[in-house]
Amino acid sequence: MDLALWHILPISLGGVFAIQLLIVSVLLIEARVRRRRVPPEGFPYFHPPPITVAGTEVQLYTAGGQIFEAMLAAIEGARETIYLETYIWKGDELGERFKQALTRKARAGVAVYLIYDTFANIVVPRSFLRFPPELHVLPYRAWRRPWHALDFRRYGRDHRKILVVDGAVGFVGGYNIGEIYRTQWRDTHLRLAGPEVDDLTSAFVDFWNTNRYPHLPALALPRRSWSSELRAYRNDPLRLIFPIRSIYIEAIEQAQTHIFMTQAYFIPDEAILQALMRAARRGVDVRVLVPWQSNHVIADWLARHSFDLCLRSGVRIFGYQGAMIHAKAATVDTIWSMVGTANIDRLSLAGNYEINIEIFSPEVAHAMEAIFSCDLTNAVEILPEEWARRSWLARASELALAPLWPLL
Repeated sequence: MDLALWHILPISLGGVFAIQLLIVSVLLIEARVRRRRVPPEGFPYFHPPPITVAGTEVQLYTAGGQIFEAMLAAIEGARETIYLETYIWKGDELGERFKQALTRKARAGVAVYLIYDTFANIVVPRSFLRFPPELHVLPYRAWRRPWHALDFRRYGRDHRKILVVDGAVGFVGGYNIGEIYRTQWRDTHLRLAGPEVDDLTSAFVDFWNTNRYPHLPALALPRRSWSSELRAYRNDPLRLIFPIRSIYIEAIEQAQTHIFMTQAYFIPDEAILQALMRAARRGVDVRVLVPWQSNHVIADWLARHSFDLCLRSGVRIFGYQGAMIHAKAATVDTIWSMVGTANIDRLSLAGNYEINIEIFSPEVAHAMEAIFSCDLTNAVEILPEEWARRSWLARASELALAPLWPLL
């Protein structure tokens, strides 16, 4: 009997894998066809005024045109240092504008330090990623030695997006650098001006010093201030430090009135999923906004596997229409807010280098709620009775793909 099981098990696993491969292939073909369609001309967005928190000016951005112009203006105004770290840096018109602006400042005597993730930019032309010698550039590679492939701590990508100018102005959030993000994606980014920028400076410097090559100079860590209202938290896989997940769970567990969450890739683990469901069952208004069709079709289908449980527990799900919403943002009880680079998925919360800003401010929370309300005007609610009527093929596909969640 045991011997028979040993023969059946590989066949069964092979069958499941074949089904998964077939579903993934069909979804990828469908996504490629969809990508050829004419992109939307625009989408609604809300641009709140700046708000002061703990002596630091906080500006929320939800439109690519505005955030990129603000970042380029900050670069042009730099006098001493520029620290830029990005996950994706496309070699298109906008990418070239950033490259030229940074080059001009470096040749004018500003110390410019750049970090980009090599894997995320593997399709970017190598010629674009060649920088003048005046710039200090760190192409981040997770594996720099053959034996690194055996160290699970070294599988994390540098998914962060940080810009710090002169240690006084900082930017952080979901926006990568590229024309598509400027014109076709809805994202959320923060601009900070004031003492709390030192958290972003410290995050960049620490990563640089840990991963720099011998020919690159070491940087001095800044002195950091203490704030109970505005704080940056970093996921660091090499050190096995992942605070962002715990902070999310704590905020959800503490919620009393409402939770509004916008997530590009919503693939919660059991702890986060259960926390959201418990909150809804105790009467909290829990709303989760996701892209109905994101740039990663497999992530979309993995997210939908949890919709049944969410909807039955009273969690309301909304699908953003006609454009990719890439924000990683949440606000709770008009008190607490979070904006950053980490998605609610395994890769972000227990795998990649990430950075999120936690903000305790009713004014910022009001602005976040206004942004969320604006986004809902371009979204469709997924109602429980309608979701229950989806086809058996969709249900079977969700079930077959569900075991893949640890990969995303």
